Amino acid sequence: MKIENFFTDQERERLEAIHKQLFTIAAEAIKDGDEAKIQAHLVRAAETGLLSRDAFGINPILSDLETALVVGQEIGLSRGSILGVLLNSAVMSGAASLDDIRKDFGDEVANILHGLMRIRELYAKSATVKGDNFRSLLVTFAEDMRVILIMIANRVCIMRQIKDTKNIEAQKQVAMEAAYLYAPLAHKLGLYKLKSELEDLSLKYLEHDAYYHIKEKLNETKRSRDAYIERFLKPIDEKLKAAGLHYHMKGRTKSIHSIWQKMQKQQVDVNGVYDLFAIRIILDSPPEKEKMECWQVFSIITDMYQSNPKRMRDWLSVPKSNGYESLHITVLGPEQKWVEVQIRTERMDDIAEHGLAAHWRYKGVKSGQSGIEEWLAGVRSALETNDDAQLMDQFRLDLKEDEVFVFTPKGDIFKLPMGATVLDFAYHIHSKVGNQCVGARIGGKNVTIRQKLQSGDQVEILTSSNQSPKQDWLNIVTTTRARAKVRQSLKEMESRQALLAKEELERKMKNKKLDYEEPVLMHTMTKLGYRIVTEFYAALADGKLDMNTVLEAYAQQQRFDHGEAEKQAPTQSADQFVMTSVHPSMGADGGGSGASDVLVIDQNLKGLDFQMAKCCQPVYGDAVFGFVTSGGGIKIHREDCPNAPQLRQRFGYRIVKAKWAGKRGSQYPITLRVIGNDDIGIINNITNIISKEEKILLRSISIDSNDGLFNGSLTVMLDDTSRLQQLIKKLKTVKGVKNVTRS
Repeated sequence: MKIENFFTDQERERLEAIHKQLFTIAAEAIKDGDEAKIQAHLVRAAETGLLSRDAFGINPILSDLETALVVGQEIGLSRGSILGVLLNSAVMSGAASLDDIRKDFGDEVANILHGLMRIRELYAKSATVKGDNFRSLLVTFAEDMRVILIMIANRVCIMRQIKDTKNIEAQKQVAMEAAYLYAPLAHKLGLYKLKSELEDLSLKYLEHDAYYHIKEKLNETKRSRDAYIERFLKPIDEKLKAAGLHYHMKGRTKSIHSIWQKMQKQQVDVNGVYDLFAIRIILDSPPEKEKMECWQVFSIITDMYQSNPKRMRDWLSVPKSNGYESLHITVLGPEQKWVEVQIRTERMDDIAEHGLAAHWRYKGVKSGQSGIEEWLAGVRSALETNDDAQLMDQFRLDLKEDEVFVFTPKGDIFKLPMGATVLDFAYHIHSKVGNQCVGARIGGKNVTIRQKLQSGDQVEILTSSNQSPKQDWLNIVTTTRARAKVRQSLKEMESRQALLAKEELERKMKNKKLDYEEPVLMHTMTKLGYRIVTEFYAALADGKLDMNTVLEAYAQQQRFDHGEAEKQAPTQSADQFVMTSVHPSMGADGGGSGASDVLVIDQNLKGLDFQMAKCCQPVYGDAVFGFVTSGGGIKIHREDCPNAPQLRQRFGYRIVKAKWAGKRGSQYPITLRVIGNDDIGIINNITNIISKEEKILLRSISIDSNDGLFNGSLTVMLDDTSRLQQLIKKLKTVKGVKNVTRS
């Protein structure tokens, strides 16, 4: 295929126009023979059929020419960058190698193309925009900062050319990338015009109706807006001249995207955005008079127009951390319209217009700079030298990285601290993945969990169901998140092992015909030197404490306790005997059939740390169970607790059966929900009933009344479920009460 056949008639006309513009701009940078060599590479790529159009049908050679024009005309880069862009299609298609380019055009052009190839590899791994992570990785992958500038220019060109495409889905994807990736990079680089264009075009493609609605409104009001600015500035101009100040003034209309953002934030139409434009007064002042003259202008304007003190920003007295200095005031101009006025000097304006992009930062971009932002900050100033060689030497990325960016096999990207290991990454994905991690595969090679990660690694975590966390993992992980998860898993394993040890101890007690008695075991533990139950069982599980030693000590303690009981326990008469309540789901011993592992809830129980769960507030008489917490204590929950299904499903091994030993003589807090008609006196009737009940105290009451109905929350103190049921029954008899439920 001949290269002439690779262009349509319309494309050929555009090609000739761009060619003239480009080689006029870059006449000094392009050496003799460069044009012929470029043409030879492109002809070879076209004739071999290696060049292809993209998803929008854009001609790659024409796209490169458009990009080169933006790079040279709007960004200000020269030889190396322009030639790199023009040769991009030939290299990416494989028609020319980097060695060929290096031989014909030198190392500078070859290095730029190498950077573009790395960016292409990055997109191959993850074509999805991931915000700051992707943006930072994009920058770190560019060996030469000009590669990033070229990528921004290329995206501007693509956005300009896809307005009439039928591939709407691809158009939206490119527009989202422009908004979330390239526009923020452009504003960090101080490329304000390109930033605004990317944002406006993105809005045009993503929010078509909103974009044209704002555009039409602006067009309708342009003449009146310009006339208004002139009326506003005329008296100010006269006063400033009379004061002998040297200055110039300019008005600017906000970008469509900026207006749209304000509409979204303030929930108003275009007409409701009162600061559609801003006025800048830029003074030509000597350094020693800068602040004085700025405040003089401030005084003149506020004498003429009423100011809004809430909208005033004084960055003269205390400049922003990024060096931005200016006075911002909003005043009520003619026709009662608010106008923003920015007062600064030429020096301040220069600072605001350079690499730190301070004027844009004050609108919400957080201050403070990472290493990458500091590197980007000086680009604008360096561009003004118009010396690509100096630019490359000064700004070649040489950051002390404190972060790495890695990919999953599916292309998702994650940010981790520098020095993070495979095990850190596994826990970053999910605690279960971390607990079962045995290594990883990076670049087709198997690596251990200790392997440190590098930016750009594509990591496939390898797991095994037989793997479990080890104590030395705390020395492998580097992130706080991973270390906390390892500790949590080790503690859960310890609790699980303790329960297994407890089950084994009880089983061996049965084999030796020893009755399991909680108080006796508590005394035995104390004598063996253990004050906390979990530590006792953990010692059994680890083998630090011999099982037979415990059984012998238990048998001895049981004989002692029973002997003492026979001597000291008084005879109990039949009329003093109280039958312990037994829940229908339990056997006569208070547990399930044949179960002996039952926690007896008794106020006199020593050595066992248990509490009533706040989520369901159990009281004496409720069917309950115990849950061993990660701290080693036990929480008592109702059988119908809303959290019970999840606890049983996820932590079944930490559930213990429980029963009440008798009335504890203490009261429990219970929350009741009362719904009814908002009648006069209904609250008084409810509180009277509670106050008349014996052994029931009203701790708090909260009532929310709405549209004739009330929703009340009562917290009462009582000692068992029988009193609770009686109270609920009585509250339901109150006139106007519709329902009473226990939380």
